[in-house]
Amino acid sequence: MAYVRKNVRNLTGGERRRFVNALLELKKRGQYDEFVRTHIDYYTADGETGLRAAHMAPSFLPWHRKFLLDLEQALRRVDDSVTVPYWDWTRDRTTTSVPWTNDLLGGNGRRSDRQVMSGPFAYSAGHWPIKVGLTDGKFLTRDLGRAAAPLQLPTRRELQKALDQSAYDVSPWDSTVTRGFRNTLEGWGTGHGSVSWRNHNLVHRWVGGAMVSGASVNDPAFWLHHAFIDLQWQRWQHAHREHRYLPAEPPGVHDKQHGRVVARHEKLPPWNITPDELEDLSRIYRYA
Repeated sequence: MAYVRKNVRNLTGGERRRFVNALLELKKRGQYDEFVRTHIDYYTADGETGLRAAHMAPSFLPWHRKFLLDLEQALRRVDDSVTVPYWDWTRDRTTTSVPWTNDLLGGNGRRSDRQVMSGPFAYSAGHWPIKVGLTDGKFLTRDLGRAAAPLQLPTRRELQKALDQSAYDVSPWDSTVTRGFRNTLEGWGTGHGSVSWRNHNLVHRWVGGAMVSGASVNDPAFWLHHAFIDLQWQRWQHAHREHRYLPAEPPGVHDKQHGRVVARHEKLPPWNITPDELEDLSRIYRYA
């Protein structure tokens, strides 16, 4: 029977506590840091050589669906009542709303160094030292809303623009495409700086701190954000039942994306699974 991923605002006090405690236990065991390493390893951009699996590519959604499921299953081995909640950033949009409460993710970073000082993942609490990252920082950082140059979270209307796209993705299957569901949701836009950030990308920028690098998994907010992104893929699938993951076939040998994107029936690294196999996981979980 499928288990349920709930909106984080609807978690009971006990559900919040068990979710946090399961994350802390994974961190204590050293398992959590392996997820950070994996995300860093697969954070490959357009300008780099080789396969792009996790970002700037059609497999952005199935890659993170599997990544999220792996984390969730690890949490459930600690406590089988736990599922990953989702954060609806079109609705809970302030720096003090859920999930930024002391019994969940804690709050914003302090002004001087952006160190998170409240909640269970604060360095001062002693349970969440940063051991894997792209800098030598030892504590979790956030800059909610980006104080120096304020940002607003994506709106419901901006999210709907992605859901209205009929094609899953389009050639050349990267961050430059201006239509298609995947990139409109992932959020690589035209222009430079804040005007180019949309949906998924803008949320990472709004949270700031650890969430703006390949080591974004160091902030547990990553999972709540990506559960909501995964929910959008499910919603898009239900609204566009005649459309599937693209590309269906690998780009040809003369295509500049040859060997750089994962087609529907190709294996998605680092797992032995295809995007096709990840399109429907309703037997495992559902959203409420």
